[in-house]
Amino acid sequence: MIIQVQEQKQDTGRVGSGNMKINEFTTPQDTGLKFDLVDDAVVFMRNDPMFYRKKYFPAMASMADRVRNGKDIDRSVIGSVVDSGINSYCKKYNLAKGPSEIFTADDRNSIIEKICSEELVEIDKGAY
Repeated sequence: MIIQVQEQKQDTGRVGSGNMKINEFTTPQDTGLKFDLVDDAVVFMRNDPMFYRKKYFPAMASMADRVRNGKDIDRSVIGSVVDSGINSYCKKYNLAKGPSEIFTADDRNSIIEKICSEELVEIDKGAY
């Protein structure tokens, strides 16, 4: 008679142990950061000289042109700027291996909305 021994090859963590609670799926995890991540990322995007010159300003100038021509704002362009910005933000401050460990989809959408609302005011004043 041959007996096969099964051993677990990978640590499955709390999921595999059956000790995971339903609120761990629905409640956002505390990042341990003592500041507003959305506001800080927006400030970074506006104040980092290289990021602003290469990514942020050209996108805002394009957005200003679209607004002046009576077209809708292309949020996909702003979304790509935000994606690039949060990548740069995480790399510069060594916050995590990647932005997905810190920024949620809601954070990304909040950043897009914050930039749109604040920059539209500046565009109306004649900036860009």
